[in-house]
Amino acid sequence: MSYTNSSMGSGSRTTRRTCEFGRTYVVRPKGKHQATIVWLHGLGDNGSSSYQLLEKLPLPNIKWICPTAPTRPVTLLGGFPCAAWFDVGELSDDGPDDIEGLDASLAHIANLLSTEPADIKLGIGGFSMGAATALYAANCFALGKFGNGIPFTIYLKAIVGLSGWLPGTRSLRNKIEGSHESARRAASLPILLCHGKCDEVVPFKYGEKSTQLLSSAGFRCLTFKAYDGLAHYTVPKEMDEVCNWLNTRLGLEGSR
Repeated sequence: MSYTNSSMGSGSRTTRRTCEFGRTYVVRPKGKHQATIVWLHGLGDNGSSSYQLLEKLPLPNIKWICPTAPTRPVTLLGGFPCAAWFDVGELSDDGPDDIEGLDASLAHIANLLSTEPADIKLGIGGFSMGAATALYAANCFALGKFGNGIPFTIYLKAIVGLSGWLPGTRSLRNKIEGSHESARRAASLPILLCHGKCDEVVPFKYGEKSTQLLSSAGFRCLTFKAYDGLAHYTVPKEMDEVCNWLNTRLGLEGSR
């Protein structure tokens, strides 16, 4: 899954290198700290919205880190500057991905997780563009490197993507199948994908196709949940699913 990007000239790359990430919000665990998850907002949003959603969840053993994406020109918006984890153009299966932008955001996320205690389970989740970035992180974890070849050393235990899509899919299956270690890491990483069937922003078919691509690439611990009547937003039923899944997959204290 990818987005067409028609304005990836040197000017936009220069802008990307100089843009700064916004404020990071943190939801502290109310119980024993067992897991830390970086949660990524959607296009044009910020970490404060993620904070307000996550602080209400009944997950006392999780620390949530909610960063804010840098403001950058977005092709989808005619070049208008907006908070975005990477550049986005028209939905397309064969257009180029903004790997440079994805790598920059993932490097920021990795830095946020790198200072967590060694016994804490680490994860990445997000909504829409944030979900796409989380799924890109799953690829980099399996391959053991960023798109630019730099080693990816954060050991992930969970990925959650709501109303998103999978970027950077070119030859993904061949890359993972070509390495025994990559295949092992892909098979071991739990991923939860949720998507509304009435989503008009990131159509449901992209959630389905992302699931199929991940499965064919060797991600075995994959759960896909579809929601009738749900458009491009979250609902309590979906967040309950996220809570139950995280409790089970991360083996959190107090989980059923």
